[in-house]
Amino acid sequence: MTTLTATTIIGLIVLITVIVMRFQQESALPLPENITLPEGVTATAVTRGAGWLAIVTNDDRILIMGLDGETVYQDIAITPGR
Repeated sequence: MTTLTATTIIGLIVLITVIVMRFQQESALPLPENITLPEGVTATAVTRGAGWLAIVTNDDRILIMGLDGETVYQDIAITPGR
């Protein structure tokens, strides 16, 4: 019983250590420092793809932007479905 308890405690310590180390690593997909949005628009969601950002705005649009946070590639209006 003592061996089982010791093994469980050691395993838990190892698991916590691995989780803490993983969260301390830098993000593999960094976001730009600043994102420039049109005046009066706020972001409600952000998604990062390979070489682009998709930003959902409060005025029902999706902005496809470059990783520089300034270049807008596409401006897609969201229309309610039926």
